[in-house]
Amino acid sequence: MMTIEEHKIRTERSYKLLLIFAMISMVMMFAGLTSAMVVSKSRPDWLKNFTMPSAFFVSTAVIVLCSVAMFLAKKSIKANKKQATTVFLWATLGLGVVFIYFQFQGFAQLFENHLYPVGGAGSITISFLYVLVYLHMVHLLGGIISLLIIIYNHFKQKYNASQFIGIELGAMYWHFLDFLWIYLFLFLYFFK
Repeated sequence: MMTIEEHKIRTERSYKLLLIFAMISMVMMFAGLTSAMVVSKSRPDWLKNFTMPSAFFVSTAVIVLCSVAMFLAKKSIKANKKQATTVFLWATLGLGVVFIYFQFQGFAQLFENHLYPVGGAGSITISFLYVLVYLHMVHLLGGIISLLIIIYNHFKQKYNASQFIGIELGAMYWHFLDFLWIYLFLFLYFFK
């Protein structure tokens, strides 16, 4: 017969494995898209001297700060500092929204430079950029929804120094989103 503690450990391990499998599938999807971009580079309409919008540089810094805030939220709950956890969870949420804002600012900068994803003036390079950034933002939106659930559960006093699996899973996902964006940003910046 399994004890309550053993059941808790197994359940937490199962949640972590499910999240890892989901993240692996996301990596495969983005790897496929970046591979398609590599193959498309030989097209005659490929932009060879494309410059990344400056807003994407800012959003990269913001998402790194977002990941730091989530790390501090996890560290705070492990130390049973609930007020600090609240501050860092809200900071993570706010920085996630700021990240999305700067992503859209990046799109506005592309439009100002007459770089469109479709149409007569459209470019396959910009189309790939839009697909990669929007897909990342969709995954980030999932992270924001999960973060709202984590914040709600935190206010309901469901987390403490011995029970913090929700925050731990949220931190895993946010760090994954951070590393995924950094990979995409570096790929888009250096791949021309």
